[in-house]
Amino acid sequence: MTGVGFYLTQGSRIFLNSWKNRFFPKKYSGNAKEICDQIVKECWNGRFFQTSVGNFPQFWTRDFGWCCKSLLSLGHKPEVHQTLRYALNRFMEAKDITTTVTPGGKAFDFPCMSIDSLPYLIHSIKISGFPYYSYKKFLNLQIKKFFNEVVDPVTGLVNPEKHFSSMKDFSIRKSSCYDNVMVGLLAKDLGVMKLNNPFAKYDYQELIERHFWNGKYFYDDLSKKEYVAGDANLFPFVMGVIRDKSKLFSVLKTLHKEGLDYPFPLKYTLSRKDVKFVSQEFFLRDYESNSIWTHMGPLYIKLIKEVSPSLAKEYKEKYGALVEEHGNYLEVFSNKGKPFGTPFYYCDRGMLWAANYLTL
Repeated sequence: MTGVGFYLTQGSRIFLNSWKNRFFPKKYSGNAKEICDQIVKECWNGRFFQTSVGNFPQFWTRDFGWCCKSLLSLGHKPEVHQTLRYALNRFMEAKDITTTVTPGGKAFDFPCMSIDSLPYLIHSIKISGFPYYSYKKFLNLQIKKFFNEVVDPVTGLVNPEKHFSSMKDFSIRKSSCYDNVMVGLLAKDLGVMKLNNPFAKYDYQELIERHFWNGKYFYDDLSKKEYVAGDANLFPFVMGVIRDKSKLFSVLKTLHKEGLDYPFPLKYTLSRKDVKFVSQEFFLRDYESNSIWTHMGPLYIKLIKEVSPSLAKEYKEKYGALVEEHGNYLEVFSNKGKPFGTPFYYCDRGMLWAANYLTL
């Protein structure tokens, strides 16, 4: 199958399934915990943890990385190890670590090489205690390739002259804060593993604070536009790359003041103004601008709990109410709090991310 044909096949599958979700939404019975328990169990397909039981029944390196710690806390270590084994074997066949493995087992990047694929894979291996020794040669080659393709060796930052995919697949950013946090995470994890670490000479906490911190929050990327981005300010702390409590307090205050946690957390940005998108974003307009993403919500709530347990409790209750209202754990909501949809796409449901709600 040609590259165009491959992407059309994947796109058609997602398009058709999202329309099925629109008119015949799957609902689970029970309270929020019971619903999320059922979703996590159903996302285990016997071979690997798939990202959802709906639009994305495949392995996504990024999404698995978001959920890995929670899956371990929930007692799924054998399944986590099997998922890593499955992904690593597919990646070795492809001679590349990619964003995704199709339901049929083909590794590919969407829409291009992503900064966070290798960091999340390595992080999942590390925190789960996965025995990676038989994959060591392959991983070291991928680490070297990543360093050469991604990092500006002079600054240690993600090369601002290159475009990579990232968490916001459709946005075009100039060496984003999130991407540099992912490199910082990779450097930190490799420092305690028996793998090569070409990043050891850089201090990513210092680099990120120096290049992105403006005194109140972290800029989205090196263009240093004045808008506030949820991912740029959430993940430095979630990933433990930045540990300064005063900065955490300032960031959470800013996100709340900007309304990125309203009506519930968390939005990428307040609007699409000043954010540049790839052309394909036309078909999913505002999917990655001011919509509310439930992969970030529980991570944000965990941080809020450190400074305001009462507010964290309020947000957890809102999430529980949403899960029970829809009988499911939905992927993304509009900025008004309704299930996200366009003529070409309707939000996914049955997300593996439900694991992070269960560990709030």
